[in-house]
Amino acid sequence: MRTIVFCTGLLALGLGLSLAECGSAAAAEAWPQRAVTLIVPIGSGSGPDLAARIYAEQLAARWKHPVVVENRTGAEGLIGVTSFAATHDDHTLLFSPAAPITVYPFTQEKITYDPALDLVPISSAANTFGVIAATASANVHTLSELVRFATAHPGTLNWASGGGAFPVLLAGFAKSANLDLTRISYRQQNLAIQDLAEGRIQIFASTLTALLPVAQAGKVRLLAVTNKTRAPIAPDVPTAIEAGHPELEFDGLTGFFGWRDMPALLRDQIASDVRAVAADPRVAERLATGGQIVHAGTSEEFARAIEEQRTRMAAIVRLLGKVGP
Repeated sequence: MRTIVFCTGLLALGLGLSLAECGSAAAAEAWPQRAVTLIVPIGSGSGPDLAARIYAEQLAARWKHPVVVENRTGAEGLIGVTSFAATHDDHTLLFSPAAPITVYPFTQEKITYDPALDLVPISSAANTFGVIAATASANVHTLSELVRFATAHPGTLNWASGGGAFPVLLAGFAKSANLDLTRISYRQQNLAIQDLAEGRIQIFASTLTALLPVAQAGKVRLLAVTNKTRAPIAPDVPTAIEAGHPELEFDGLTGFFGWRDMPALLRDQIASDVRAVAADPRVAERLATGGQIVHAGTSEEFARAIEEQRTRMAAIVRLLGKVGP
């Protein structure tokens, strides 16, 4: 049950709360007053979309108001993120991977939102698993074998990737290992996966859920997940760290973001509600089916994790020189 804030009484008792603090506390206690919109910048059926709908369902029960998921897709998520930043509505939240803050400022020539001000980290909610894969027709079973083969056969391997951090990670991996790999660009990820399965490209990096079906069909080998921990739905696949290549480590941070100048008390209240939802074992079970794990925490913890990823991306970009969109 929520605590009711009696600002007038506290001020009368001389406890030192400012009017602004009282107003912010009262606003947090009253929120939400109507339906909440949750913008997801990635398409329906994706891992983040699944996580958003799981959390929306549970939060609606806690808040006693509907939580409506809206997919606003395009331009690798930039359309949805940009529309959120321009909304200026105190009942609209963003549910997104952290890439709009940690990656896109380095890889996109122009973004129209301010990552530091327009996207206020509220709470992480889930980690999506990334994976490095090779076509089954290549004589490559591990990351170390990939490095040895690429070193012995320069210029013969083609690679592609999904969006977000994946192109930066793979390009940085090739650069740091001094590998001569050729990047092939695709407008649609499913076409790249089809070419990977048929051996027309040899290396691909994307989400585990995107590649698991072709791996289970025996057409693709999963070399390593990029996360710190192994994926429950693919426990035999080592982490990049276990495979001896920590430079490929990258957790798919996904969570809730608030609007510019969001009151800190309201931010922390929503984060507390997210953690309460995440503590339900049924949430973890449902996320696992989508290749994700529960990962909820405080606003400060989410902001710190985002900053660590942003710093890491900046270092890779410096290594590469200039990474284009």
